Amino acid sequence: MRKLQNTLYVTTPMAYLSLDGETIVIQNEDECLGRVPLLNLENIVSFGYRGASPRLMGACAERGIGLCFLTQHGRFLARISGPVSGNVLLRTAQYRIASTEDGALPIAKMFLTGKIFNGRWSLERTLRDHALRVDADRLKGAIGQMKQALDDLMNAVSIEELMGMEGIAAKAYFSVFDQMILKNSAYFRFDGRNRRPPLDPVNALLSFTYSILGHEIAGALEAVGLDPAVGFLHALRPGRASLALDLLEELRAPFADRFVLSLINLGTITESDFARKENGAFYLTDDARKRFLAAWQKRKQEMITHPFLKEKLPWGLVPHAQAMLMSRYIRSDLDVYPPFMWK
Repeated sequence: MRKLQNTLYVTTPMAYLSLDGETIVIQNEDECLGRVPLLNLENIVSFGYRGASPRLMGACAERGIGLCFLTQHGRFLARISGPVSGNVLLRTAQYRIASTEDGALPIAKMFLTGKIFNGRWSLERTLRDHALRVDADRLKGAIGQMKQALDDLMNAVSIEELMGMEGIAAKAYFSVFDQMILKNSAYFRFDGRNRRPPLDPVNALLSFTYSILGHEIAGALEAVGLDPAVGFLHALRPGRASLALDLLEELRAPFADRFVLSLINLGTITESDFARKENGAFYLTDDARKRFLAAWQKRKQEMITHPFLKEKLPWGLVPHAQAMLMSRYIRSDLDVYPPFMWK
């Protein structure tokens, strides 16, 4: 298993990134904000509009360092990638499987098996650990609906039918998501998912986390030689990393959602950490975004035992582990793609 390396987050909106020898230089106009060695960097994520020098972009591409640009509020703008890695035969097999519903359906089922299993586990854990603080009947009802959806999943005969089952499970999960918010639930009220823009603090945190994790998943897929744009579950669209979205599904509940809940329940993020735009959108303040990213880096370092590989690895390498398993399935080294099923 590969080594987890560092991610550089640049949160100053007007920062410009350039390269001096082997060192990244972060500048705001004539002021040098910092210098960071390229060594041991895996990703650079910049929340701003001024961009980076061609020399730095070329160095990142040559060394396989992901370079991604997001808006201040976490909306994806662009990412830089270098020459395609891996065997061309792997991508050829990926395209062949994705080109027919019969080929795509089995792996699409596995993505959603992982998603629904992990979401149900999160609800079960909340019910077990906080039975006296939650509405047990509501949680049990949602858990039952998700179990039924999981049982029905394998009988689906089309992607459309599969997405319908996923919709039922997602509706059940988010209908009781508020039960997992144990601190300041009056302010962190959750009445369901909304996005583009997020209209409450919880959705702002979820969307921001999904954006960050999605970028890391895309980088992991490229690292093993897969094409992040060609997925098996999500429809193909220009500019959409469909395979990264596919893999994101199974990691939402155990990785992204649990992280957001920990920020709220531990008081890392509070109501003073949000600003609201004229259109009603909520977003993190600059200081809060820095604390969010520091906590995200810390979470990625936490060690777990991978449920399929039975190896100890940090959370940050889970996308790489799943990308590797997906490539092995596509090469026919595995009979079934094993989704990440956390417990």
